[in-house]
Amino acid sequence: MNKVTKLLKDRALVRWSMLILLASMMFFAYMFVDVLSPLKSMLETTQGWTSEHFGTVTGAEYFLNVFALFLIFAGIILDKMGVRFTAILSALVMIAGAAIKYYALTDAFTGSGLEAWLSSWWVSLPASAKLASLGFMIFGCGVEMAGVTVSKGIVKWFKGKELALAMGIEMAIARLGVFAVFRMSPRVAEAMGNVSSPVLVSMLLLIIGLLAFTVYFFFDRKLERQLGESGEEQEEEFKVSDLGKLFTNKAFLIVSGLCVLYYSAIFPFQKFAANMLECRLQISATDASDIFSWFPIGAMLLTPLLGAYLDNKGKGASMLIIGAILMCLCHLTFALVPEAYFTRGVAYTAIIVLGISFSLVPAALWPSVPKLVENRYLGSAYSVIFWIQNIGLWAFPLLIGAVLDRTNRGVANSLEYDYTVPMLIFASLGILAFFLGIWLKTEDRTKGYGLELPNITKKIRTDE
Repeated sequence: MNKVTKLLKDRALVRWSMLILLASMMFFAYMFVDVLSPLKSMLETTQGWTSEHFGTVTGAEYFLNVFALFLIFAGIILDKMGVRFTAILSALVMIAGAAIKYYALTDAFTGSGLEAWLSSWWVSLPASAKLASLGFMIFGCGVEMAGVTVSKGIVKWFKGKELALAMGIEMAIARLGVFAVFRMSPRVAEAMGNVSSPVLVSMLLLIIGLLAFTVYFFFDRKLERQLGESGEEQEEEFKVSDLGKLFTNKAFLIVSGLCVLYYSAIFPFQKFAANMLECRLQISATDASDIFSWFPIGAMLLTPLLGAYLDNKGKGASMLIIGAILMCLCHLTFALVPEAYFTRGVAYTAIIVLGISFSLVPAALWPSVPKLVENRYLGSAYSVIFWIQNIGLWAFPLLIGAVLDRTNRGVANSLEYDYTVPMLIFASLGILAFFLGIWLKTEDRTKGYGLELPNITKKIRTDE
């Protein structure tokens, strides 16, 4: 018999190299996601966007995923067509959307016939915001498709090995993209005198990410051939009817609820965080972006360590509860600490602690999903979670932008906004997440999913 004795994924150097290739695209994608976040005040002065307009554009990333159910279809494509096909497709979709968003903010768009046509309807939203929203919608389809693809790809290479550590490192690299863009974006915008230049830089980096996915393509194809030859992972084919099992799995739905609550208090907050710090500390956009750029550093450093702990010791459900508590405390700090006591030191501390909470929850959340569902519809499971998450990520930028405008009526200066109510809204999500975490831990204790158990499976040696 001619069997493969050692798979590619059994070689540490190869599987960790695949992780770097997958994570590099997410690094560039996270840069593009937040490229405009440090520029909110500049967009108000150069493009005439209000807080509500800004919220509309930033929330547009998730519109098609939620209302056109694109994420559900992305999961089906992933389970039917595989990781490598879906990875390349997601990269091309991201680049197409990024190009449209970039064009919307250029001088070439200003005064064009397209701008005149876009200005003729829905006049309350500027033409540049309309086109930028369209581009961000398309980009959002690609980035969320990439997210579920990368998650399934990591499971493919690391299941039974250092799964949580691998997912933790991937998330850490992606979060580093947030640090990079908060440092890069305001400086490039100030140097070039426009908001489109940092968008262009981020778009070009997405093309490098496409090249990384292309290299991954060939290694993934070789691994799949080996798996077929070795007889490993022979499982039933995915069926669309499998989706129904997800919506009757109570633990899966609780995890999905935790995801939407937690991420809705993080990603929409990122869009407004720099301007919030500008207002609370009366500092420039660049200084505010520099402070917030430290947010992903705590997550970047701790997520791999926590992933390694989860692999060897477990306690995933407990980490979700602790992360929700820390997140709530941080948002309450931004909301309730009096101006006289809200110093740069307090801001740095709250931002870093928020980053720590952001390492606890994702490190425990994503490796838990393979314990709740069968591998044949794992891609669809991640897609359903991302779809539910995207509902919050679409709604909350709109909500926060609208609340910010309504609680600051008559305030003309974008550096004088009162962010108390928006921060209390974010804190309330942490409270709800805490109670869901308690419920999940109880469910795990009752049903024995193993969410508190280590991820690394110990191999039993037998003499033959």
